[in-house]
Amino acid sequence: MIVLFNSYEFIFVFMPVTVLVYFLLNRFKLIFLSKLWLALSSLFFYCWWDVRYLPLLLGSIAFNYVMGRTIGNLGEPGNKTRKTVLFGAITVNVLLLGYYKYADFFLTNANALLNQNIPLLHIVLPLGISFFTFTQIAYLVDAYRGTAKEYNIVSYVLFVTFYPHLIAGPILHHKEMMPQFDRLKGKKFNYSNVAKGLFLFSIGLFKKVVIADSFSPIAANGFDTLTQLNFVQAWTTSLAYTVQLYYDFSGYSDMAIGIALLFNIKLPVNFNSPYKSVSIQDFWRRWHMTLSRFLRDYIYIPLGGSRKGVTRTHINSMLTMLIGGLWHGAGWTFIFWGFLHGLAQFIHRIWQKTGIRMPKWLAWFITFQFINFAWVFFRATSWDDAIKVLKGMIGLNGIGLSTVDKTTVVWLAVFILVALLFRNSMQLLERFKPGWFSAAFAAALFVFAVVYFNKISEFLYFSF
Repeated sequence: MIVLFNSYEFIFVFMPVTVLVYFLLNRFKLIFLSKLWLALSSLFFYCWWDVRYLPLLLGSIAFNYVMGRTIGNLGEPGNKTRKTVLFGAITVNVLLLGYYKYADFFLTNANALLNQNIPLLHIVLPLGISFFTFTQIAYLVDAYRGTAKEYNIVSYVLFVTFYPHLIAGPILHHKEMMPQFDRLKGKKFNYSNVAKGLFLFSIGLFKKVVIADSFSPIAANGFDTLTQLNFVQAWTTSLAYTVQLYYDFSGYSDMAIGIALLFNIKLPVNFNSPYKSVSIQDFWRRWHMTLSRFLRDYIYIPLGGSRKGVTRTHINSMLTMLIGGLWHGAGWTFIFWGFLHGLAQFIHRIWQKTGIRMPKWLAWFITFQFINFAWVFFRATSWDDAIKVLKGMIGLNGIGLSTVDKTTVVWLAVFILVALLFRNSMQLLERFKPGWFSAAFAAALFVFAVVYFNKISEFLYFSF
């Protein structure tokens, strides 16, 4: 069982208790204990899923804490020994992630390639392993560069496990987080931040429970249940997932940022209206922004970025997107999704060199259609399921006008338009002013979402 943001236990017990005790300890000047309380609460949050994986998380934290301190004490950045230790530490992290996330994937492919029957390990993927591994790899690289140092183990545990971001991000940098936990001003209960945090949390909860979860069965029916889709069914299926994924993950990010604000902590923004993008490059500046930042700073640029000629730039871009695809899941559909985005980046760069500018509406339309097309491979559990949906989308199984569910179509149109035409959560937060109107708005969303709890569902990015 997981303590979900969208559960009664979390909303009415865990979250208020952790906030209350944290500020009570700070009130009595017990600063170290307040930080320890938050770290232990975050570990408890993780244990609630499966206590058997707590040693894995703690082992990962201990290893990277020691490696980070070791790297920081090995001379100046660029030092050969320092670089060797960094490489070794990153290798251990990648191997750990590879074992838990990709072992069965590689065994399955090895069996098919070599005509063998090696038993699969059937490993349960530890919750949040992709996120806490990438967070710590970023810390190691920053320690190597001399931009991050941590001498306090409790602070480091809190940096990695802070429960608003632990399970599904955002992916954090040490230097942007730890000064906030040490700032004395942040130890005082801040009514303004609480108001903002609850406002944002309510928006995120509504996105997840009311919008995303409503489209989940529609997408699941098309991808997982129906054996053949006509044109209408296929487009309804693909767009339902496109809407579901957007509101599910952006809802989680809103809730994470909102919860962190209760503690006077500002997490980095992870979404900026990605479906408003007018190019694939624009999309990756708006979608899962902390992952995009990680891929750019720790993979694309170290590979050489755009500094080593046109051909190498395209290769680096493709490798980065393939790694991004593989990070999301152990399957060829995820790798192909990454390949599609790498190919789109290549085409975008070629188009830019022509100097031709297309109308903004056309640029948006092409970008959105590509994103929707690529999500099919992201969602499909097999090649056959992806091809099934794509065949329907190009009309190979008939149009099926008689199968139109007008209610579904209307709500799809409504929530796509909301994503396209209205201010996003962060823009609303920038304009936020505590008052009766904002309180009533947040309360209405919150109450509606809580009443709407008919099934407590996990967030989609918990699977990654």
